Amino acid sequence: MPDDFPIIDAHHHFWDLAHNPHPWLRDLPMIPFRYGDYSALRGRNFLPADYDALVGPHNIVATVTMEGEWDPADPLGESHWMQALAEATSRPAAHVAQAWVDRDDGGSVLAALERIPLVRGIRHKPRSAAAPHLVQRGAPGSMGDPRWRAGYARLAEHGLHFELQTPWWHLDEAVDLIAANPATPLVLNHAGLPADRSPAGLAGWRAAMRRLAEAPQASVKISGIGLPGRPWTVEDQRPVIEDCIEIFGWQRCLFASNFPVDGLCGSFETIFSGFRQVAAGLPLEQQRAMFHDNAVRIYRLTR
Repeated sequence: MPDDFPIIDAHHHFWDLAHNPHPWLRDLPMIPFRYGDYSALRGRNFLPADYDALVGPHNIVATVTMEGEWDPADPLGESHWMQALAEATSRPAAHVAQAWVDRDDGGSVLAALERIPLVRGIRHKPRSAAAPHLVQRGAPGSMGDPRWRAGYARLAEHGLHFELQTPWWHLDEAVDLIAANPATPLVLNHAGLPADRSPAGLAGWRAAMRRLAEAPQASVKISGIGLPGRPWTVEDQRPVIEDCIEIFGWQRCLFASNFPVDGLCGSFETIFSGFRQVAAGLPLEQQRAMFHDNAVRIYRLTR
């Protein structure tokens, strides 16, 4: 892949901690986090100039921002701020907003988000269990909760898609959700969180991913696959990346940095060069789709 190959980073964050409310990055005590100690993220802004300083030789032609756990008491604040940032800097090209679909104000928030030009979809992390054997179908706040599902059903009328971050053992609930709402595309974040890399853990993850991939409305972001306490390496990540591509097909995979969060695991250069190394043996058309064209389609971009 040539160095001028166009790339759209399909998942990262911007925040201005001096002015904007992100409780997990400002308040104490710190929350439990899947990468462990995240103190390196606290107290530091991450804005377009900071992002652009990291990308090295990669030709990042556009980016998509993901909601960053803005204070839920202000459900529209982050999207309005991101719209203003995009108008001032040309980054990002699209935004995935925070919305709490099971809140009383869920419908009015979705209607307001529909009117913000930058917003393409929403993310609401559903309640999840700590391990597969602890899953309780229909638990309050989960994807099986009737109130949660009723809120999700409103997305199609507002032209918004859904971004799902949940451990792989909840993907059967996502399959049911898609079947009940076939007009709403779903993008699985962070490859379904395959944190357990034991043979049994990977077998369970693969089986769940295959069931989700049967739904043509589902796509997967290859991002956020770092391991706590380990540097990001191609050796660790190649099996997960290759399995995602084999299971979903190159037409439904997107590469993304998850920066600055994944800076806890590796540099931007390490991660994107790793993605490019793993994908290098595929036809150029397939590489371009996963690094660029699929994001154009899913996020309705113009480039």
